Amino acid sequence: MRYSSLVTRVTGEGADAWVVHYAARAARDRGEDVVILSIGDPDLPAPPAVLERALEALRRGDARYTPVAGRAHVRGAIAALHARRTGQAIDASQVLFTAGAQNALFTAALCVAGPGDEVLALEPLYPTYPAALQASGARMLRVPCRADFRVDLEALAARIGPSTRALFFATPNNPSGVIMSAAELAVVGELARRHDLWVVVDEVYAGLGPEGRVPSLAATIPEQVVTLGSLSKSHSLPGWRAGWLIGPRELVAHAEALAACMLFGLPGFIQEATVTAVGVAEEAEARVRALCAARRDFLVRALADVPGLRCAVPESGMFLLIDVRATGLTGHEFMHALYDAERVAVLDGGAFGASTAGYVRLCYADDEAVLAEGAKRIRRFAGTLARRG
Repeated sequence: MRYSSLVTRVTGEGADAWVVHYAARAARDRGEDVVILSIGDPDLPAPPAVLERALEALRRGDARYTPVAGRAHVRGAIAALHARRTGQAIDASQVLFTAGAQNALFTAALCVAGPGDEVLALEPLYPTYPAALQASGARMLRVPCRADFRVDLEALAARIGPSTRALFFATPNNPSGVIMSAAELAVVGELARRHDLWVVVDEVYAGLGPEGRVPSLAATIPEQVVTLGSLSKSHSLPGWRAGWLIGPRELVAHAEALAACMLFGLPGFIQEATVTAVGVAEEAEARVRALCAARRDFLVRALADVPGLRCAVPESGMFLLIDVRATGLTGHEFMHALYDAERVAVLDGGAFGASTAGYVRLCYADDEAVLAEGAKRIRRFAGTLARRG
């Protein structure tokens, strides 16, 4: 039987990024001794008030259909949070409640470009981006970053062509932790204005930026900016799939029509808990920021002076990139060899693009004992490589 060309496009260039991670999870489920540092799943319980709001809603039977775009008061609460963070005054009609930021990314990509169009994505980029961005039939072009992982503005300008319709990037970045500066964003905004581009900004980690915010273009070119967010990282709620898309009203109306085809509304008890989560955002985000800063410093110290390894210390987020090129291995080779030898799961940096092909990514938002054990095994593995020359 024949399949649509879509099935090839959604396979994505980073589809095999999770092979070791899934193997490690299966091994852990079997009771085997593994250390999993390959995914951003914060080692913190959800805020108690958020859990109580969800349970209260469930107890009163909040399990019926909900509006496709999300309940008005939920969207209004998200709009207020966005306004505080970015300075862009919006209302509920400019918010779509989605099944996490991944769903928001996919929805935005389908709404801003299609067959014959090109979209740009700044490296390094999350492994699901290629599939999500090309599902519409548009062609994705990567924009390489500088050696320090900051945006290469000249490379960006050179990539823009007559078919370019949109630019996608994350700030803070995953995996580098780089926060786009106001000066860099000003240049990006001018390029977007000049070439009539959509700017789709993934701000999943914005709450982990200094004081819970990052520089934004949302208030500068509001008619062209789409902002994506979620509660997964900021509130330690990755499994709740509570996210959002924010943009001009017309775009949100198109996105709502698409959401009607895919989801037809999301659980009411999750939406009610989202209102509480947004209300305690400052406290919840401060808690995650403090944990991540402490665990980042702990892991960097634990990996100091390991033969052949160099840590690229992030500005924000919950991930550490480690340069493994001096070992003679690529990130992909290091990931597999480390797991085979020491049962430590990390992610190949090459899954995020050529800019990070000689790196592996570790999540440090975990228990210190887990980080210590992982670092010990990594140090032992690197020592073995060094002895082999």
